[in-house]
Amino acid sequence: MKQKLFTFTFLLAFSLCWSQDSINYKRRLNIVRYGGLATYTVGMIGLSQLWYSDSPHTSFHWFNDAAEWKQMDKAGHVFSSFQLSSTTYQALKWANSKEKKRAITSSLVGFTVISSIELFDGFSEAYGASATDLLANAAGATFFLGQSLLWKEIRIHPKFSFHQTEYAALRPEVLGDGLASEMFKDYNGQTYWLSTDLDKFMRFPKWLNLAVGYGAEGMVYARDEENIAAGYPEAYRQFYLSIDFDLTAIPTRSKFLKGVIFFANMIKLPAPTLEFSKNGVKAYAFYF
Repeated sequence: MKQKLFTFTFLLAFSLCWSQDSINYKRRLNIVRYGGLATYTVGMIGLSQLWYSDSPHTSFHWFNDAAEWKQMDKAGHVFSSFQLSSTTYQALKWANSKEKKRAITSSLVGFTVISSIELFDGFSEAYGASATDLLANAAGATFFLGQSLLWKEIRIHPKFSFHQTEYAALRPEVLGDGLASEMFKDYNGQTYWLSTDLDKFMRFPKWLNLAVGYGAEGMVYARDEENIAAGYPEAYRQFYLSIDFDLTAIPTRSKFLKGVIFFANMIKLPAPTLEFSKNGVKAYAFYF
């Protein structure tokens, strides 16, 4: 959850560093460098004060959370590191950095920024650094880098969607209380998608994508044995197949609207969807 909250704040603030137009590329590059560094520094200080101030400090240690939350948190790490890499790439493109160099640099930034949160976790008594979080961070950054080097563009887009569930009310201190906190905390309502631009591979409408998604439900506690011990049924995984909409296909000359579309395209919009789980197949007219 922490990495999604930090990512959202970082993306919003960092984007302001390269939203102003200028034909001076050296000046642009300095804006990206120092604006990004300032954003990162303020974000980490804020995260330290807001998230870890109540947790006693300890010597650096590791914690194995690989079996928790049906790996939904790992999907969040992949999404976050990918989107940070993508945003950094756009900033360096605005600064006229060379393509291969900016792809590699952006991926390193995406991995490093998200992974630095593990330092806080490692020194916190309540958490502990996670090796599987680091692997997920690397997977997201590598997924961005691989597409950038192979196709010189992104054709498969990680996306996120959320809907409120009844599980948050059962443990609001963990799963959130209200839409804003539940969006980051309640893994039951989160879905992570891979949305493919089929028109890049075959004749297909440019604005229409095919998306596959992953989610899980029934997670009141992080682990199955905890769920069952508390009297709740065993949580289960969900897989989705849906159409999606490529917002970047919307024609516009406005740089502001292009920026809005870039960030909005990280969200999977409601659409007809099929869900596959241990309960069988379920169809939705609009799933979010």
